[in-house]
Amino acid sequence: MLKVGVIGLGAIGQRLIKGFQKHPEMEIAAICDAVEARVKETAAELGGIPKFTNHQDMLENAELDLVYVAVPPKYHHKVASDVLAKGIHILCEKPLANSVGEAESLLKQAQDAGVVHAMNFPLNYSAGSKTFEKLIRDNYIGKLRRVQLKMHFPQWPRPWQQNAWVASKEQGGYVLEVGVHFIQKLQKIFGSVEVKDVQIQFPEDRHASENAILATLKLADGTPVLIDGMSQIAGKEEIAFTAYGDEGTLSLLNWGQLAGGKLGGDILPLEADHSLEDSLVDHLVKAIKGEEATIIDFAAGYEAQVILEQLRKG
Repeated sequence: MLKVGVIGLGAIGQRLIKGFQKHPEMEIAAICDAVEARVKETAAELGGIPKFTNHQDMLENAELDLVYVAVPPKYHHKVASDVLAKGIHILCEKPLANSVGEAESLLKQAQDAGVVHAMNFPLNYSAGSKTFEKLIRDNYIGKLRRVQLKMHFPQWPRPWQQNAWVASKEQGGYVLEVGVHFIQKLQKIFGSVEVKDVQIQFPEDRHASENAILATLKLADGTPVLIDGMSQIAGKEEIAFTAYGDEGTLSLLNWGQLAGGKLGGDILPLEADHSLEDSLVDHLVKAIKGEEATIIDFAAGYEAQVILEQLRKG
């Protein structure tokens, strides 16, 4: 049985806790959060497991095979460094860190530690996203002409994630919170990408995150990539990752829905192949056991961070 520790019990941390609980080869052995009331409540829900408000105390006193780091981005480097110093396998929330320098440091530490180092990029395991990738590789759209990422939010932060750090320029914003998922997916499917031009806008509050971005990038073969992001606008939330080719168009919409069409035809909903659906937690167990596994490692996290920081700085 693999013993898991969780550091950070916010909305994202709580989501993966359920996945750890369901896996027959994993048990949550300890949890940590700086908010005492939150850690007490979660520990009680998990059957009275050991709880800590200081992550170093947890690392010193709990026997752990894997630690999931789900604290806000500006704490990733410190917390993940302490986990790696103990030689413990690690799963880190995205983005890897809060700067390119920190991300590079964590990648080197993880490689030197010789442990499994994984990122939580769930698009790599979902049916819709994996079907999108398969259709691209099966030449559904023909020769690629353009990739476009649209991120439109009536309100940012969204109603369910109202906290100071998600709203901040320092470690929040939708380019970081949402865009990084698709930057990583773009790099995985289409290869390396280079930022060419960024126009980013901020509200009057100088501490607040962006409210608009228009950026052009290009793939290694010169194919253009367009990022169109806006918040505080009328309408519904819309996230669309679209590939345009000389034979058709394919979109991944709002994380999981597929739509596509061939030249001369309409764009219609497409069925995701649910046999492709996978589990990050399953793959973590395989990787720790030394078996073949699909892991998005710190190297991929670093590559995404390089592009992410160029976009955020404009």
